[in-house]
Amino acid sequence: MKAKRVSIVEVGPRDGLQSEPEVLSTNSKAKFIELAIDSGIRRLEVASFVHPKKVPQMADAEALISTLPQRDDISYIGLVMNQRGLDRALATKVHEIGMVIVASDTYNRKNQGVSTAESIDAWYTIAKRAKESGRRATVTISAAFGCPYEGEVSIAHVVDIAKRVMEVGPVELGIADSIGVAVPTQVSELIAALRHSIGNETPLRCHLHNTRNTGLANAQAAIDAGVASIDASIGGIGGCPFAPAATGNIPTDDLAYMLSRSRIETGVSLHKIVAVSRWLERELGRNVPAMLPKAGVFPEPDYQERPKHEAV
Repeated sequence: MKAKRVSIVEVGPRDGLQSEPEVLSTNSKAKFIELAIDSGIRRLEVASFVHPKKVPQMADAEALISTLPQRDDISYIGLVMNQRGLDRALATKVHEIGMVIVASDTYNRKNQGVSTAESIDAWYTIAKRAKESGRRATVTISAAFGCPYEGEVSIAHVVDIAKRVMEVGPVELGIADSIGVAVPTQVSELIAALRHSIGNETPLRCHLHNTRNTGLANAQAAIDAGVASIDASIGGIGGCPFAPAATGNIPTDDLAYMLSRSRIETGVSLHKIVAVSRWLERELGRNVPAMLPKAGVFPEPDYQERPKHEAV
């Protein structure tokens, strides 16, 4: 059944900024996160704990997290790839530990330096340690719809990985279209297959890229299939630095507008989120991909008061 409320997980501070050529200051990143929270976002991927030489945009993860406001209604997610990253994350105040496992060996080796099977083995220990430290442990299967190096990824292969990672009980299972190749029918079919395999108890979360302009359509398909958490990036910035041309996160602005007009609650203020995108444009020195900041929110508050003859 389609959700009546959808949680937008803001990934701009992590997946957004990690692929942009500019490296924002720690203060600017903190401001970005605070503005997102003020706009109604309650769950945010704030950093990844990876080697600073590989992803210099994330080099200040610990310093950034130390400056963030601590509130009972806010959850910060820290992304890790291995035990070293977990050690760093557990020394901070992140509430959730997110682990990524890529569905193809080639991509996983480029992204994490090991095979998919080795990352699954690492996940078992990471999940256990995260839980022991009182953090929520989540896992995402990346490149679940296609790999830039190996091509198509089968539903059966993703389901097999899902069954294996579910053995240690993540609080949430994420599915990522890391290079933006999925279409709505694939999203619907994969979610149905996962539900059939792992049941309905564990929430699913979708991370969808708009690389080929199908991101929002895929998000709608995921929501229609019952997914209640969708990743998005304010302004639509970002992508994946380890996949060729994998640009284009779903813009938080455009997703929130679509859901609002569909009478699905998100808790996000459209006008405030547009203001954050415009602030981000000033910080980056260029326009962001999102369409809502360009076209504007419809209807504006005074729209109903305008004479009908003003329409053109």
